[in-house]
Amino acid sequence: METADTDRSGRRGAYLLLAAVILLWGANWPVMKVGLESITPFWFAASRALMGAACLFAVLLWQGRFRLPPRRDLPVVVSIGLFQIAVALALIHFGLKFVDAGRSAILAYTFPLWVAPLAVVLLGEHLSRAKIGGLALGLGGIAVMFSPTAVDFTDPDSLLGNGLLLLASLNWAVAVVHIRGHTWEAAPIQLMPWQLLLGGVILVAIAAAFEGAPAPDWSPGLIAVLAYNGPIASAFCFWAYVTVAKRLPAMSTALGSLGVPVTGALTSAWFLGDDLGLHKISGLALISLGVVLVTVVDLQRSKQGAKEPA
Repeated sequence: METADTDRSGRRGAYLLLAAVILLWGANWPVMKVGLESITPFWFAASRALMGAACLFAVLLWQGRFRLPPRRDLPVVVSIGLFQIAVALALIHFGLKFVDAGRSAILAYTFPLWVAPLAVVLLGEHLSRAKIGGLALGLGGIAVMFSPTAVDFTDPDSLLGNGLLLLASLNWAVAVVHIRGHTWEAAPIQLMPWQLLLGGVILVAIAAAFEGAPAPDWSPGLIAVLAYNGPIASAFCFWAYVTVAKRLPAMSTALGSLGVPVTGALTSAWFLGDDLGLHKISGLALISLGVVLVTVVDLQRSKQGAKEPA
């Protein structure tokens, strides 16, 4: 039986994992943009998923924790493998061809727009005033970055990229809500390699159908990009994110994850020279305030032993 101290400790650990995801996934946006200069989008996505699966299978075998997915967990294996990995990564990597890395991060992380109503309707979660305020600030920041002065709506490639990244966010939202509502039997790390493997197999099929045989332009830079995207951005970060989504309320996970596009925009500006105009600075400021508000509220409740609204 889980005690109050264990519950609080679990929440603190989940917030530490969320911080790691924010940093590592945020920094990966400029890394992915660089990688797309040497490898096609779908083969890039397939490579990182399969490399991530291989890394996690090796860890589990070494720890003696390898197991087949229990029947009860098969729906969430399929849900994450399909929506959060295969479809979302395919859309993100293809959309990133037409949109700068910082803006791509923002577009992909609009999924709180979809998580909010889904979590309320399907999970019965309630929104406190503080969380509503955090959501309003975060989404207000995203709205600023979607203004007509910030996006070229006359460019077909730009519209295609923006649309694909928004569609990726919808797929993420479906997976996040399912993760939160699922009754788990196996540990997330025991299921994550199977989810990555399923997503990777689907991505290989997509890549073969639309891009033909893989023909990457091998270089030390591409090897470094794949090394970061396989073990770190895929194996560790996907496992960490699923663990966070399992332990924290869906709304808290979604709002906290807005820190990823903040980090993505800043690192893209630093490493790639992406423009950080007034609209991005204003949007990032509002998003950051929303993330801080919802995180502080949850941490205070955790320390007091209060339960999050179901």
